[in-house]
Amino acid sequence: MEEIDNKDKDQELEPKQSTHYSREEIFSETVRAGKRTYFFDVKSTRAGEYYLTITESKRRFNNDSGKFFYEKHKLFLYKEDFEKFANGLKTTVDFIQTEQKPEPVTEEPTEVKDPHVDVEFEDLGKEDAENKAVSDESLN
Repeated sequence: MEEIDNKDKDQELEPKQSTHYSREEIFSETVRAGKRTYFFDVKSTRAGEYYLTITESKRRFNNDSGKFFYEKHKLFLYKEDFEKFANGLKTTVDFIQTEQKPEPVTEEPTEVKDPHVDVEFEDLGKEDAENKAVSDESLN
């Protein structure tokens, strides 16, 4: 027969604290479109960042049970992806409405200058001279 550790037994009797974080809805919008309903729900992460869930809900009939049920599909969209998602959606909707492909957008490479590399010789010692002039003025 196995011996039961009293420590484990005591822990089982204590009420367990829930670590589940309640993700309350911050904002919700419902769009009914024929047989489908779309839910746009803004929620918050544990860190307080907002994200969007888009849920498509369709009412279906189960022939076996003879009852209706709702089939749901969810998409989670995080703040850092909003702009790219919105641009992709707009481009796609524009194509459907106009039946014309948009002009391809070529992104120009952005030049990142390293301040340690682009040093002009005229700039050397300039800061020291300016600081000396300021300190000389404060002494007068």
